[in-house]
Amino acid sequence: MLERGEVANSWRRERWDSLRLLTPNWQSRLPGVRYEGPDPDGYMTAGEVSDFIGRFAAVSGAPVRTGENVTSVRRAGDGYLVTASGGEIACRAVVIASGACNRASVPRFSGEVPASVEQLTPFDYRDPAKLPDGGVLVVGASATGVQLAAELQRSGRPVTLSVGEHVRLPRTYRGRDVLWWMDASGVWDQRYDEIDDLTRARHLPSPQLVGTPERATLDLNALTAMGVELVGRWAMVRDGRALLSGGLRNVFSLADLKMNRLLDTFDEWALTSGLDGEFVAPERSAPTRVPDSARLQIDLGRGEIRSIVWATGFRPDYGWLDVPVVDAKGQLQHEGGVVGSPGLYALGLPVMRRRRSSFICGIEDDAGEVIGHLARYLAGR
Repeated sequence: MLERGEVANSWRRERWDSLRLLTPNWQSRLPGVRYEGPDPDGYMTAGEVSDFIGRFAAVSGAPVRTGENVTSVRRAGDGYLVTASGGEIACRAVVIASGACNRASVPRFSGEVPASVEQLTPFDYRDPAKLPDGGVLVVGASATGVQLAAELQRSGRPVTLSVGEHVRLPRTYRGRDVLWWMDASGVWDQRYDEIDDLTRARHLPSPQLVGTPERATLDLNALTAMGVELVGRWAMVRDGRALLSGGLRNVFSLADLKMNRLLDTFDEWALTSGLDGEFVAPERSAPTRVPDSARLQIDLGRGEIRSIVWATGFRPDYGWLDVPVVDAKGQLQHEGGVVGSPGLYALGLPVMRRRRSSFICGIEDDAGEVIGHLARYLAGR
C-alpha cells in the first residue's frame, strides 16, 4: 500500500480546523475497528478521524509505505509498472484508492475576478482569522458551503452565499439522526446496478449537514436567520461584476420536494416494518424561505467582497494514471470498481457499488466484492 504522505494524510493536512464528520460516531467502523468512545451519537473531528484510521492501520497490520508519491501507473506486459518516490514496482494488479476529492473544482471565470479579492478553496481555508477583514462570498451551498458560511458569519464577517442545486436534509428526523434512517431503511444499500440514472447519482451534491454537539440542522433557513445573504448561482463575470442567476424559488422548491420525498420513504419503511410506534410523530421543516429581492449581480471591485471561498465541489486527480481509462470529464471509467483495463480496480468512489460507498461505513462490503473479483483475476478465472 502506497501513501503519498502519512497514514490518513488528507485528514491530517487538508481539512479546515472545525471540520467534523457528517456521519455519527457509531457509523464509523472498519474491519476490526469501531468507535468505542462515550459519545456514539456525536461526530468525529478531523483529528479524531485521523487517529481512527491510524488505529485501523495498526490493527490490520497493513503494509503501508508512507511518503510514496505515485507519479505514474502504466501497462507493462500482462500487468503494470508503478513509479513512486521510492522507485518502480512491477505488479499484476493495482487498486486505485486515491478518492474522488483530490482537487477543488473551480469555474474558469475565477480568473476574471479582480486581483483585489482573495480567492480560496476548502483546501486553503483553515479558519476565519486567516481571511481578510470584510465581506465574504461563499460559492456553493452543499455541506462544505453551508458549514463555512455559518462559521464565517459567526466570526462577524458579512457573508453572501451563492446557491445552486443542493440537497436539503434535516439533521434529525423523528428523534433519530437522518443518516440512521438512510442506514436502517436500506436507502444506502441500493446497488449501483439498481439506480436509473447512475451518472447523476454519482455527481449529486453532498447534503446540507453539519456535525455539531447539539445535532443542529444547518439549512438555508438557518443561515438566513443568522444573517447570511442568499443569492443565485454564479453564472459569469463581466467587467468585474459577478452575474448571478435568478430563479431561487424554483431551486428551493426542488430541494424541498426531494427532501420530503425521502422523508416519505422513511415513514413508509417505519410503517411496513412495524416500527412506526417506536418513533416520535413526523414533523416536516418549513419550506425554504425565498429572499424578497435577491441580487442578480455583485460589483467585486467596490470592496464589499474581500474574499471568495469556492465551495463548488471536488474532482479526482488521475494525472498520474497512464492507462486510457479516464473519460473526457476526468472521471474513472469503471463498472462497480472494476476498471476497464485487466487487473485495474478502484475503491472509495461515490456510489461505486452502493449509495454508501464513499462513507467509512460503506467500504467493507465494497472491498470484499472488488477484491473477490481481483482474486479471481489473479487465479486466472
